[in-house]
Amino acid sequence: MEHIFTADLSLQEHADATVWLLNEYAKDDMGGGSELTAFAKHNLIAELKKRPNIHVILAFVDGNPAGLALCIEGFSSFDCKPLLNIHDFMVASAYRGRGLSKRLLGKVEETAIELGCSKLTLEVLEGNHVAQSAYRAFGFNRYELRPEMGKAMFWQKKI
Repeated sequence: MEHIFTADLSLQEHADATVWLLNEYAKDDMGGGSELTAFAKHNLIAELKKRPNIHVILAFVDGNPAGLALCIEGFSSFDCKPLLNIHDFMVASAYRGRGLSKRLLGKVEETAIELGCSKLTLEVLEGNHVAQSAYRAFGFNRYELRPEMGKAMFWQKKI
């Protein structure tokens, strides 16, 4: 049996599932290939709870954690409305190939609509063709304002 829902991080089962799933993602090649630090594992839930603009959506299959979408509310200045960024998204390896990502994305979209968002955003690695295919099938496209200016690029500077 499958259950997809917004996590209540005050519930230990939801908190534990969130840390476990994020760690599984971090260990995957598409998540960097290394476990979360002990600091991150220990402090993640407390830090997430401090931020009301973060929405954690979990998928359980037969009572086991199977998928995660950690989303952060932002703001589209051009639309003058909130947006929802899918910051971390994963389906545990044992549950891949079942269409779970589509249903998890559906719950994310439902959440965004409830929040009055104008759009969903996400980042995906160039080499993650499986995820790109799933995102395209759900209606995502690379971001551009005008074709002649090219596609947007996601950059970072670590501090």
